[in-house]
Amino acid sequence: MANYYDCITRDLQDDGACIAHYKPTMHAQGAWNDHEQHMAPATGVMTNELVRFAPQENMRIARISLDILGLIPLDDFTITTRSIRPGRTIELIEAVMSSGGRDCIVARAWRLMTQDTSVIAGLEDQPALHHPENLETWEAMKGWPGGFIQSVRLATDETRRAGKGTVWITTDVDMVAGEPTNDMVHLLGLVDTANGVVPRPGLGLDVAEWMFPNTDLQIHMHRMPKGRWLGIEAVQQYGNDGIGLTSAVLHDLDGPFGRSEQILTIRPIPRK
Repeated sequence: MANYYDCITRDLQDDGACIAHYKPTMHAQGAWNDHEQHMAPATGVMTNELVRFAPQENMRIARISLDILGLIPLDDFTITTRSIRPGRTIELIEAVMSSGGRDCIVARAWRLMTQDTSVIAGLEDQPALHHPENLETWEAMKGWPGGFIQSVRLATDETRRAGKGTVWITTDVDMVAGEPTNDMVHLLGLVDTANGVVPRPGLGLDVAEWMFPNTDLQIHMHRMPKGRWLGIEAVQQYGNDGIGLTSAVLHDLDGPFGRSEQILTIRPIPRK
């Protein structure tokens, strides 16, 4: 089975922190540069470490906030995970990806206590979308370069357009070699693609002339996601001063489970 990463070692430190050493495969290769990782699998592998770190039976991750500190090298890296604010009902944990002597991504996750609130449960986001198996395969995104984009399968319908639409995405690639990929790691490892499924340069502009990378990824989940298909109901908006925003309602096959936000830096692609 193909995988995005090989875990070389995982060691618990005296202070309670965990340091995991990883090697990426070409399936993790990014779209903007051939020597960088895509943020989507990088999110997945960091989620994997956050999920593994000192789990508590009555708590789950409700939010992950990731800040991208620079290019993520397609090279060996470590993830150091620790507790920032311990607690029995609310806990903040942090994972830091480092490569080549510098930090690349800082991720912080809130774990919150779970309990039965079904008597007052209610949603405002759109209920379950069309099943992806009933939609047309969408190949246009395969025009982006990089091993990660080539590793995924996508489906959409005729309502998708530049700036707004819904795309379903999945992959058969495991997150870490030799380790089962749970549903949350699998699905959150696809969320960053929200920034590429409805790009606004399609509005009469040449996508080859403009870049719009995100500098962060915020994921909030009102319930645990499950399954292998991620539905991204995305809206992309550009301001007039070089800053944009991609927002998405996130779905699994049972309906919406959360939302994501990505702030964008919009600029012309440099001429070589």
